[in-house]
Amino acid sequence: MVGGAPAEPSGFGNTRRMTSPPSPAGASQPAASPRRGLSTPVLLLMAVASGLCAGGNYFNQPLLHSISVSLRISEDLAALTVTLAQVSYALGLVFLVPLGDKFERRGLAVVLMLLAAAGQFVSGFSGSLGQLALGTAMAGLFSVAAQVLVPTAAALSAPRHSGRAVGLVMSGLLVGILAARSVAGLLSGLGGWNLVYRVSGVAMLLVALVLWRVLPPSRSELRASYPAILRSLGALVVQHPRLRSRSLLGALSFASVSVLFSTMALMLSGPAHGLDDTAIGLIGLAGIAGALMANLAGRLADRGYEQSVTAGSVLLLGASWYLLWLGGETLAWFLAGMLAIDLALQGVHISNQNVVYQLDPAARSRINSVYMTSYFIGAASGSALGALAWRHGGWSSACLLGLALMLLALGALLWDRRLAAPRHAND
Repeated sequence: MVGGAPAEPSGFGNTRRMTSPPSPAGASQPAASPRRGLSTPVLLLMAVASGLCAGGNYFNQPLLHSISVSLRISEDLAALTVTLAQVSYALGLVFLVPLGDKFERRGLAVVLMLLAAAGQFVSGFSGSLGQLALGTAMAGLFSVAAQVLVPTAAALSAPRHSGRAVGLVMSGLLVGILAARSVAGLLSGLGGWNLVYRVSGVAMLLVALVLWRVLPPSRSELRASYPAILRSLGALVVQHPRLRSRSLLGALSFASVSVLFSTMALMLSGPAHGLDDTAIGLIGLAGIAGALMANLAGRLADRGYEQSVTAGSVLLLGASWYLLWLGGETLAWFLAGMLAIDLALQGVHISNQNVVYQLDPAARSRINSVYMTSYFIGAASGSALGALAWRHGGWSSACLLGLALMLLALGALLWDRRLAAPRHAND
């Protein structure tokens, strides 16, 4: 956004905001959004909310056998709920997250959380595959409340602390994802496979109500129809080259890491280590330390070091694959590689978000929709390629694939640095 341009919402042609007189594009941030900053307790609450929303999509993964026995269906049918959760989440990213630039964000996030909680209750009290599928689809679709909260944290924070705010909320989201499988397994042992859904539903209801009370209202000045908002997503991609470069960088980085997620259980349960499901789940918790990188990366981005953080994280991603390859024989090396790869991914991801959110503050929700959809496509592609690599060459082949995707991510980073150079030269 360049100061002095007419005040039009990005990607909407002649559709104008209903304000008078028109303001410069550089001042297009919503007047209703306070810029004094959010307190740490409020940010922590947003982090918890994001973790609950995102983590709920992963409860079913360690419970597939119990679900198949309880509902008297095959494990293949039970496994379809995993795909259903992912597809529903992707649809929410495209069709619901952009509404954060149209509706009041606090209300939108709370309503989405309440609907996601309803989905968790449907799953928790389901007695058939159809009911479980309905609950899974509802929870997945509306759990994108987390992706409304992340740009909201940036919008409501003091300008010089938006990176810290995003990093803190993202830390909660990532911890929720990483802890979800272990929590689901623990509660299943205590009260059956559906207990985790019921507990999650109650927790989401309570957190949503508290969010409504403590989160300041925040509304964009954008006035446009829903179809126009969806059309603007493509316009934003065309308008902002760094949205393209950073989205590609995020997709390739997450694809590289997803190769690990899709093959690690196969390797760890194999002859070299012989671990059971519980032990593999506990090893996965090592990634929680990587979630702490999100907060650190956000703070460094506030100080103008996002390019350095990104470069260091991409290089760490490459080094982690060497450690993981050694981990095929030695568990200690695998743990070191697991920690390194999570640190690397969060460094790239938070730096990316810090960059793209600054491209057009009035379009943060739509930009987040574009970026996270690319991120999700990268994850799905990496998982599929990882499974293919495992079938053709085992762990060594998977490690080579992860490294190759990292090298492609490095190319995307070099492209982004060239795009950023003219802007820095003009500053």
